Amino acid sequence: MPPIPGSGLAKGLAVTLRTMTKKTVTAQYPDVQPELPPRSRGVIALFEENCTVCMLCARECPDWCIYIDSHKETVPAAAPGGRERSRNVLDRFAIDFSLCMYCGICIEVCPFDALFWSPEFEYAETDILELTHERDKLREWMWTVPEPPALDPRAEEPKEIAAARKTADKLRAQQEQEAAQEQEAQQEQQAAQGHKAQQEQEAQQGHKAQQGQDAAQEQDAAQEAQE
Repeated sequence: MPPIPGSGLAKGLAVTLRTMTKKTVTAQYPDVQPELPPRSRGVIALFEENCTVCMLCARECPDWCIYIDSHKETVPAAAPGGRERSRNVLDRFAIDFSLCMYCGICIEVCPFDALFWSPEFEYAETDILELTHERDKLREWMWTVPEPPALDPRAEEPKEIAAARKTADKLRAQQEQEAAQEQEAQQEQQAAQGHKAQQEQEAQQGHKAQQGQDAAQEQDAAQEAQE
């Protein structure tokens, strides 16, 4: 069946009329910030304290846009007779966001939770060279990272938490056992001291009774001598 002449124009006018009758919604940006989804990929934030300079994020980055510099420091022995250890100290951590394709591989492979997604998106620059942000800027974005969603109460407890709770329970039971043993030792010591004090008191009473008997015998002997 051939199309009716003017049907396309009528459909277009119908869409226009429906749109004209609806209330206009205007995003008042930048005065009002948009509500972004919780898993928005804005920029990558750095939690510097967790970084061990393992270089895993830089090696796995498909764009090679992560630059890391570090040096080694010698840590003195923790106990006398121990040996010194060396550790990596982070000097530079930078990300070139002009190359980054926001794949999130660096965040996924980080074994120490040092990288996070931040919903921050206002970081445009007039010069492409200024899109390489250093660790100070990445650290500032860390405080814009939202809190992780709450766990499902019906979900299985993570193995790490179960292991930590088991260790804590074992340590608590050991401390309670030591406290009970210490209390029992104190009670035994107090009982021994009480028994010793009782023996000393009985010995003193016996000594006094013996002195009284000796005095009575001396008095009887003196009376007999006088007679």
